[in-house]
Amino acid sequence: MSGILGTALSGLMAFQRSLETTSHNIANVNTEGYSRQRAELSTRPEQYIGPAGYLGQGVYVTNISRSYDQFITNQLNSSTSAFAETSEFYALASQVDNLIADPSTSLSPALKSFFNAVNEVANDPSSIPARQVMIGETENLAGQFNTLTSRFEELRSQTNKQMQANVDEINGYAEAFAELNVRIASGSNSSTGMPNDLLDQRDALITKIAEKVNVSAVQQSNGSISLFIGNGQPLVLGASTQKLALADSATNPSHKEIVMNGQPITRQIAGGELYGLLKFRDQVLDPAQNQLGLLAAGLAVEFNAQHQAGYDLNTDPGQALFVLGGSALAVPVVANPNLPGGGAVSAVYDPANTGKLQASDYRLDYDGSNYTLTRLSDNQAVHTGALPADVDGMTLTETTAPAGVSSFLIRPTFSAAKMINANISDPRAIAAASAPATLPGDNTNALKLAQLERASSLLGGKATYSDAYGQLVSQVGTLTHAAKISRSAQEVLLNQATQARENLAGVNLDEEAANLIKFQNSYQAAAQAIAVANSLFDTLIGAVR
Repeated sequence: MSGILGTALSGLMAFQRSLETTSHNIANVNTEGYSRQRAELSTRPEQYIGPAGYLGQGVYVTNISRSYDQFITNQLNSSTSAFAETSEFYALASQVDNLIADPSTSLSPALKSFFNAVNEVANDPSSIPARQVMIGETENLAGQFNTLTSRFEELRSQTNKQMQANVDEINGYAEAFAELNVRIASGSNSSTGMPNDLLDQRDALITKIAEKVNVSAVQQSNGSISLFIGNGQPLVLGASTQKLALADSATNPSHKEIVMNGQPITRQIAGGELYGLLKFRDQVLDPAQNQLGLLAAGLAVEFNAQHQAGYDLNTDPGQALFVLGGSALAVPVVANPNLPGGGAVSAVYDPANTGKLQASDYRLDYDGSNYTLTRLSDNQAVHTGALPADVDGMTLTETTAPAGVSSFLIRPTFSAAKMINANISDPRAIAAASAPATLPGDNTNALKLAQLERASSLLGGKATYSDAYGQLVSQVGTLTHAAKISRSAQEVLLNQATQARENLAGVNLDEEAANLIKFQNSYQAAAQAIAVANSLFDTLIGAVR
């Protein structure tokens, strides 16, 4: 009877644990990241009872396991990272695409109105109203360049803020992950299993980090997990974490670099929203601003050169029609303050070679004896040796010799659309004539100005101003469309991975309800066995009396 009672009691305890586990599953049916748990039962060691052999001693709970598959989890994290990257990239690229392609905000109407005004002056060079309209359209065109660049700058600021938010979230997740590592490592035991709910929380944190940046998890022998982001940068090692931060570029404070322990790791970042932001900045936003600046610089330099070749109604030589930040020809150059060599270099646009201008920034390095100019859009060295040098539509000159290693950032197009402004407010100052003696009806120089609309003077002599802007619209539109397709594909893969995990680890209420009934009946049967054992015991006691 003691055997019956012990066996029944073991069943009672085992089915109670099974009911508790089922109840726990039902309670967490809507908990994000929860994995269904199951009480695993095993027979207790049997007892030898003599010639009859062995007699079973009941059941016990060997482990409370969770439904988990490493491959499915890795697939979910990978899909989460890829979808977050493409979604973030598409959302931001769409804003640029809408901005430059929308007729109400694009440059095309302002450019067309400007050349219409130039043609009106060419048709009637002595007309003050026509000249006044041309002054107004010049200001309007410059203003539209400025407005587009301001919107680009707003998007850059937004991108930087989102990058900072992502970095802060990753650091927060890493701290929480390290704390869970400590709790799991201290709570795990080879004989009693692992703390399932803590494991679920830790897996959910990995997925959250994967949403921000590509992450790899490496299991350790003590139950903890080490995390590596990007191309192998350690984020969490056991209980310790490495913090990410944003740092300003030495020569461009608006250009943010991701650093870890003071070392830049921007080029090693991959996947997730953070990489989507970097990809948008480097592949869409910066190239778009450079391309717009190329158009602004080419237009200003060429128009100025032609306008200054003519004469105004006062018989004075023509002035610059546009200025680029207070100058008609100066190119922005910024020295790297972290290098000891110092020195100074100047750069100006070459009016005779605007077709060679490239939509790119440049880095000029001085090694103590020679200069090397690298075009950053393709990382190609375009000049090596001494200065002065004529390269890509610019003339570079050494104004103060460096005392040692130095570096300079040269930006011929990046800020041009931001800095362009109309330089003339007096309609009589428009130089429509080619010679002072032929005034006021001479329109020959105005005709040459109007002909610039159809001149293929940009992009190696292959594009008009409208063509150059159309190429910008086309490039951004192509990238945006490709991002949309990629986003849709990644969304399908993410949904499939999510569904695969739900099929494996999700709680099915119908199944849990059936388990409740099964374990309830088993519990009642075990209780009935105890009652039988009690009745037999009472019968035995009565017989003895």
